[in-house]
Order: sequence, then structure tokens, then C-alpha cells
Amino acid sequence: MLPSDKFQAAFFAPEEEPRTLVERAYLGLRHDIVHGALAPGERLRVEHLKDRYEVGAGTLREALALLLSDALVQAEGQRGFRVSPMSLTDLEDVTANRVFLETEALRQSIRHGDSRWRSQLEAAFDELTHAEQRPGGRDRSEWERCNRAFHEALIAAHCSPWNKYMLGILYRHAERYRLLALRLVDSAMLSRDVHREHEEICRAALAGREARAALALEAHISLTCELLRLEVDKGLDLQAALAPLAAPRSEARPGAAALPDPGS
Repeated sequence: MLPSDKFQAAFFAPEEEPRTLVERAYLGLRHDIVHGALAPGERLRVEHLKDRYEVGAGTLREALALLLSDALVQAEGQRGFRVSPMSLTDLEDVTANRVFLETEALRQSIRHGDSRWRSQLEAAFDELTHAEQRPGGRDRSEWERCNRAFHEALIAAHCSPWNKYMLGILYRHAERYRLLALRLVDSAMLSRDVHREHEEICRAALAGREARAALALEAHISLTCELLRLEVDKGLDLQAALAPLAAPRSEARPGAAALPDPGS
């Protein structure tokens, strides 16, 4: 999602090719923060990062200012910027607000959606299903694109620019925690039938069953938070676990990190 698209779409925009150097630096930094190549709390030194992202210091500061509006970085007065920290409390807040906004947007879409909305939702679900069932295994980048497009199609008939703007921010924060869960949570606990979850949401939405669709979407969104909370209850020190999660700098080029296994 480009900065200029934030009021038009929450999860997915067809065109995400950067049009300016600021957008290129913004997308690279955002990718590396969300995927953990820039660790929570890490100091963002302009003199180091400008070479890494191949832009000037002024361009990089503009990109960091955009990330500040996304709450992915924090300003430290005259001392520059740091990557925003992560915590279970923050994840619970992100999850609760995403559930509140996204389920209401889905309800409104079901209530006001027309035949065009239903056709587009069916098409998005079919494309997502095809990406999941592709012979030879899933192309993760393609799955991620289809997953975002499906979530966008669910709420497409709810035309609130502010809702889309805020959901886009919350979604990227949720992605940070989903990646963290993939690294910290027992693999057996992560087993889930994501296709079935999506199918349940889609079928209920197409049938006009607002309450059922909203409950299915809430469960789908909330699972990452529930899994990490269980790990903390079992004794996981989340802050201690965050320290070694940054990828090696040689692998952390913009757009280079591997995409995660599917989730919400």
C-alpha cells in the first residue's frame, strides 16, 4: 500500500510500484520493520540507512515521517527515530481495534453490497483458493497478495475512507505479530485450516448473515493474539524473545525477506 492510497484501500491496492524515491524508501523500511529485519526498539540511524536504501538523508527522513504516521516508528526529539516496540498489551489493543473496525465494515458491506460486490467477493475468494491449491505448493508472495485482496473485497461496499485508513495501519501492526507468532509459538499450535476460515467468512457474507460472518471474521483475526497469550501464560518472556529476532543485515534488503506462512 502506497502512502497516497491509504484512504482508498485498507489491505490491498492493485498498484504498489513506488512512484518516488520517498515511496521506495518508505516501502523498503516498512517491509523490514514488519518482517523483523529492523528489530523492535532499534535505533534508526539516517547515516547508516541512507546507504542501505540507496537514498539521500532528506529522502530517508521523509520516509521515516510517513512511518511515524503509521506508528511503526517513534520519534525521539532531536535524537531521531526508533522502531516501535512490541508487547502483548499492544497486540491485544491492535487486535481489539481491528476486530471492532473490520467486523463493522463487513457488516456494512453485507448490508449495502450489491450484485457487483458479491461477484467481486466470489472472484477474490476463488483466486485465493486457487493460490492455496496451486500444484507444487503455494507461492507465498502470491498467497499474500490474494489474502489481502480477499480481505479488501469483504469490506469493499463499506465506503468509509477513515475506516480504510485506520484498518490499513492496524493490519500492518497485526502482521508484525503474526510473524512473531510463527517464530515463537509451537508449530503444533499454529496448525489451522486457513482456507476453511476464509470459506466460512465468505459463505456467511454472501448469504447475508451479518452476525455469523462477523463472528467468523473476529475468530480469524484474533487467533494470533490468543496463541501468543497462551505462550506468555506458559512462561514466555516476550521482551527477551524479541531481542534476537532481527534478520542478519546482509539478508535484510528491502523486499528481500521471505514471506511468512499464511494466517489472518
